[in-house]
Amino acid sequence: MLVTLEEILKDAEERKYGVGLFNMLNLEMARGIIEAAEEEKSPLILGVAEVHLPLIPFDYAALIMNKIAKEASVPVCLHFDHGTDYKKIETAINSGFSSVMYDGSALEYEENIANTKQISVIAHKKGVSVEAELGHVGGAEGGADDGIEEMYTNVEQVNDFIERADIDALAVAIGTAHGQYKKKPKLDINRLADIYEISNKPLVLHGGSGLSDEDFKNTIKNGIRKINICTEMCVALREAYLKSANHEILFNDGKNAVKEIVKGKMQLFGSNGKA
Repeated sequence: MLVTLEEILKDAEERKYGVGLFNMLNLEMARGIIEAAEEEKSPLILGVAEVHLPLIPFDYAALIMNKIAKEASVPVCLHFDHGTDYKKIETAINSGFSSVMYDGSALEYEENIANTKQISVIAHKKGVSVEAELGHVGGAEGGADDGIEEMYTNVEQVNDFIERADIDALAVAIGTAHGQYKKKPKLDINRLADIYEISNKPLVLHGGSGLSDEDFKNTIKNGIRKINICTEMCVALREAYLKSANHEILFNDGKNAVKEIVKGKMQLFGSNGKA
């Protein structure tokens, strides 16, 4: 059942749990993710990131993802993550995705607002949710530097940004980074708590792979409702491929490795049983 990000996160906020965004880079990942969601009876945000399109052509990703959402027994949001190219974002909107993220976090504040607003106008006309980022989460999807405090979300800008950009979810920078961490991250939970107190939109945590269970629990307690996971699944998939001695079951091993990661996160985030 295809739903929007706004719908999924509204329930998550009302019942105070987190929902995972799980990026897929191939068919095995997609199968592992949806099987986990259905077994855990969890709502699902299934994503593909713009930076991953050289690895999986968008047409293939859209075909797989739309079929999954159409046949799923749980609510599924199809999310285009970290979009910076207007044409690619528009393509996602016109290809059945129910949520897009415009990532203008590397831009100046006013330019980020203006660009995000343009996406919001286009997306909302089609009933598609919009996520944007205030502050800048370190690194990139394929590898990361640790968070830099000067890039953290400015609490005083939160409501101005949300209102003027007209977004449905706000990604915050509080010390996480994309990819694998070089050292244990130190999250600014006090900053997150301050943001949650004043924000009237659900909050999103990027760079979730590598955080501790306690980190996740603390962020959910303090307002995080969407949590992005990718690297941890990719590592598990690679290890499963390397360990598999039987080529006939190699892909099944990979699917199951991803599935176990996703099931564990759904249980940890509290989304299991919420579908």
